[in-house]
Amino acid sequence: MVTVSLAGASQEDAVTVFDVLRTAFPADGPSDPVRLYLSGDHPVVWTAEFDPTREGAPTGPTSLRGELKATLQGGYVAVDRLCEALDAAFTVDEQGTASGDQEKEVDLQLRTKWQ
Repeated sequence: MVTVSLAGASQEDAVTVFDVLRTAFPADGPSDPVRLYLSGDHPVVWTAEFDPTREGAPTGPTSLRGELKATLQGGYVAVDRLCEALDAAFTVDEQGTASGDQEKEVDLQLRTKWQ
């Protein structure tokens, strides 16, 4: 299981990113992202979980209204699979990683992939 959190994203962009991941990795659970409000001047954070063990349709380039930050946290192989799906749909710049024994966290910047 991988938890995906999006910051700096409009609701439309959050839905777009999560739709790409749901296409790549279909789930039986709820399809709406969870919106988290942080106190103070912090942005809204959208979060959803994905199980990349189920194969779905391949993803292709998809448009976003703006740039956004994504944090993926989960098992090594699972996070790598989600990164691959995101890379097929968007321009992805890795901003940093943190690794542990069983899990890793990856921070990404996502924007529209122009071809």
